[in-house]
Amino acid sequence: MPKEKQKVDINAMRHSCAHVLAQAVLEMFPEAKLGIGPTIDDGFYYDFELPRTLIPEDLPILEEKMKKVINQRQNFIVKMEPHKKSVEFLEKTDQKYKVELAKELVEKGEKITFYENVTPEGKPMFVDLCAGPHLENTGQIGAFKLMKIAGAYWRGDEKNTMLQRIYGTAWHSKQELNDYIQRLEEAKKRDHRKLGKELQIFVFDDDVGPGLPLWLPNGAVMIEELEKLAKKMEFDGGYKRVRTPHLAKESMYKMSGHLPFYKDSMFPPMELDGLKYYLKAMNCPHHHKIFGAVPRSYRDLPLRLAEYGTCYRFEQTGELFGLMRVRSLQMNDAHIYCTREQFAEEFHAVNQLYMKYFKIFGIEKYVMRFSTHDPSKLGEKFVDEGELWKKTEDMVRDVLKKTKTPFVEVPNEAAFYGPKIDVQVWSAIGKEFTLATNQVDFAVPKRFGLTYINEKGEEETPLCIHRAPLGTHERFIGFLIEHYAGAFPVWLAPVQAKIMTVSEKFNDYAQAVLDALFEAGIRVEIANENETLGKKIRNAELMKIPYMLVVGEKEAGDKTVAVRDYATKKQTVMNVKKFIEMVKKAEPF
Repeated sequence: MPKEKQKVDINAMRHSCAHVLAQAVLEMFPEAKLGIGPTIDDGFYYDFELPRTLIPEDLPILEEKMKKVINQRQNFIVKMEPHKKSVEFLEKTDQKYKVELAKELVEKGEKITFYENVTPEGKPMFVDLCAGPHLENTGQIGAFKLMKIAGAYWRGDEKNTMLQRIYGTAWHSKQELNDYIQRLEEAKKRDHRKLGKELQIFVFDDDVGPGLPLWLPNGAVMIEELEKLAKKMEFDGGYKRVRTPHLAKESMYKMSGHLPFYKDSMFPPMELDGLKYYLKAMNCPHHHKIFGAVPRSYRDLPLRLAEYGTCYRFEQTGELFGLMRVRSLQMNDAHIYCTREQFAEEFHAVNQLYMKYFKIFGIEKYVMRFSTHDPSKLGEKFVDEGELWKKTEDMVRDVLKKTKTPFVEVPNEAAFYGPKIDVQVWSAIGKEFTLATNQVDFAVPKRFGLTYINEKGEEETPLCIHRAPLGTHERFIGFLIEHYAGAFPVWLAPVQAKIMTVSEKFNDYAQAVLDALFEAGIRVEIANENETLGKKIRNAELMKIPYMLVVGEKEAGDKTVAVRDYATKKQTVMNVKKFIEMVKKAEPF
């Protein structure tokens, strides 16, 4: 029985596997030019300039070459070389991309290291400019697979040469690799772009433009149900609803600080009457104006202003991805204006709201990603208020710790005006999503001159909490499609029930059932297609409709329906009133 491989650091294994891939590519194409080969989530990639375009059939050939290297148990030996000698060596090997990287290290005064693969007998096989780390030898690499081929500009700049990128994955065991491949297959089935089209939820159209989704009737139902849920939760939480326009003058975005810090993500301005107007990329400046529209007292605080505002962001074309990265987004937004004494309670209440949503949508794994500032980038990337940054971050950290909220702290990723929390969640199949955000703003209210009269009769600037528990409709519905694999809970399903008759003789009874359900507020349709009952059921199942109501002679006589449950595939006969009660009971509000 073969000896089980000792578990080694997974990232070092994946990085080592990338080197083995490069070695295999050079064996297949000796004239290949090497780019970079870092690790990524679940695997690695390596970029190459090659004499011909790779095809999928090349991957098994490269895998066989890699297996030979692994079986030779070649040792990884680190070598540190002087700057001049390193550059000269790379120039001799005609590895122009590595030369470029080495020269940059020389300019920065950083050390240059190489990793060389050597057989147990001491024969050099491959060498690469690399900072490491690596395994002791290739024999420690576990199960791996080359996944796909893609194009990638050198250093991500479209002005540079297009290289060919090979993606791979590596795991400690064959079982882990198989589990990963199975998860990928399941993810493909759940891909929101595929299911969104099949279930007629949303489409993109070239004449409308990239990143600008059109919501079909089924998608519009989902949006309205989510809004209904959010409005109920926010009403219970003491929020007041507001509405704001889709654009504003340049002066407001200068006042907020968004233009100097956020301009690249905004659509270009429109000129009218000598003034520049921008499409709204965020709701907060408009809400600040609403807060400042009337005098405020400490008795008015906390003031919670909520809006489903449509925003527009100029995401780069290459970054657009289905509903996950779009240019038109409808945001579940709100801003809470409060005193410093009220901050902890308000911030905790926002986190508690997230927990309620997690329970409703069956989200079991989550973490709060607490992003802080970099003191060395004040005035450049972050508002130049060092003391306020420290105080505010301490306040957020204190609330998270006291309320035992799971979080990880990430430096240098805060919003320009204050620390933020990105809510990371995992779907039913373990895929990670950035779902929503919760931000603290100590700077912008001051820019807008927002004040309230405190208990001493003095003017004071409020703190502002930006929060969006459901994020945007676009991203959240994309998440829900993949989370539920398109089989939504009955309260969220675009069509909750489909009535189908055994024959045309029972159409009148089917219509009476539809009228009763419609009157009760249930989203119901009749299967009008001229098909067999079996085909009608299959069509409804393809659309993942929660309940199929079959009516025939017995049901018409007894005034009942045969309810077929999509999730369980079980069929139960019940009267219409009981069915209505069952559907209504499933509502979360």
